[in-house]
Amino acid sequence: MRTVDLIHRKRDGEELSPEEIQYLVDNYTRGEIPDYQMSAFLMAVYYSSMSDREVSAMTESMMHSGSIVDLSSIPGTKVDKHSTGGVGDKTSLIASPIAAAAGVVVPMISGRALGHTGGTLDKLESIPGFRTDLTIDEFRALLTEHQLAFIGQTPEVAPADGKLYALRDSTATVESIPLIATSIMSKKLAVGLDALVLDVKVGSGAFMKKQVEARRLAQMMVGIGRRLDKRVQALITDMNQPLGYAVGNALEVMEVSQTLQNAGPSDLTRISLELAARMMLLGKVTKTLDEARELATSKLLDGSGYRKFKDVIAAQGGNPQVLDRFELLPNATGAQEITTARGGYISGIDAELIGQASAMIGAGRNTKEDSIDPAVGVILEVKVGQKIDSGSILCRIYYTSEEHLEEAAELVEGAFRISQQPVDERDLILEVVS
Repeated sequence: MRTVDLIHRKRDGEELSPEEIQYLVDNYTRGEIPDYQMSAFLMAVYYSSMSDREVSAMTESMMHSGSIVDLSSIPGTKVDKHSTGGVGDKTSLIASPIAAAAGVVVPMISGRALGHTGGTLDKLESIPGFRTDLTIDEFRALLTEHQLAFIGQTPEVAPADGKLYALRDSTATVESIPLIATSIMSKKLAVGLDALVLDVKVGSGAFMKKQVEARRLAQMMVGIGRRLDKRVQALITDMNQPLGYAVGNALEVMEVSQTLQNAGPSDLTRISLELAARMMLLGKVTKTLDEARELATSKLLDGSGYRKFKDVIAAQGGNPQVLDRFELLPNATGAQEITTARGGYISGIDAELIGQASAMIGAGRNTKEDSIDPAVGVILEVKVGQKIDSGSILCRIYYTSEEHLEEAAELVEGAFRISQQPVDERDLILEVVS
């Protein structure tokens, strides 16, 4: 079997066998296939796509490139939640403690920000002392005691994905739907999950700009799960405007605290409760989705989701008082208001521009090596559909350095569209794929 022959066949749109896919993944992980050949293969996939059989074979090969984390000793059904990434998307920090408070075991393998989309690990690490570099034994112990733990991808879990992701990032193949699907599912299924709830974002602030692309990705990931005997559901959700009001790591932790105390934005609360409910349903805590929605709402209203998150923060080395005293979180040193010269109705808020502006002042990163400033970001004062007057504040930019502030302010100003006519409210949850 020669690598160049497999590249040639995939370039020409042929289907590779599971054995051929495994050969490529195994030998690349061991360093026996060079980057330049695997880069050619990734670009061939980008243009020729992959069949369902190829996608499943690649996912399994990547899963088994390292250790499968055995969670069978932990009582309960294990359900994770994954988002494909969006601006202001902090639902993992809300849905997972609510689900865990209801009895679901939630092993959260989380990622970092890249570009304009936020990363769960970065948000958590804005909490002083919070550790995400857990050993697998620590991870198991926390899950046993608290039913919830957050961890980053370890070298033992799907190492092929780590190598391939870095290569995709440097070869302009990140947007390939089969490669996104195999990356997400190999990481998730390398941990002993029983089920997975996916939030596939679509719109200006998401990787998937069109709903047909988001649907294809969702269907592909649900199909992988089904073929590997896992229960998987996917929500396709709108990411044309930021989710909630806060964009930026510590700012989003503050909004998480407010939401878990039932004082958060309506869009963020609604989608977090729906994700938590579906985690409960797949976790077999309830028999119907309506029962799961009622249970999720009760766990929000009685404060048990909030208390669960505080317990996990303390257990992972953080200071749980940050949820009550925001001054304990990293805070920006300056704030700039962005106002409007004309009144009307907010008809659009370009999430991508808001995300890019936040990243520009330090809330995101362009490469994995970039450092993040946890204090900075943007807080919106308006949402789509809202009526405003001339001189109204659209948002505030929170910064610690003025280096890129002017450029970020220009991006933010360009993100808001104002109409003289009322606009229809957008649906937040566009489709369910199961």
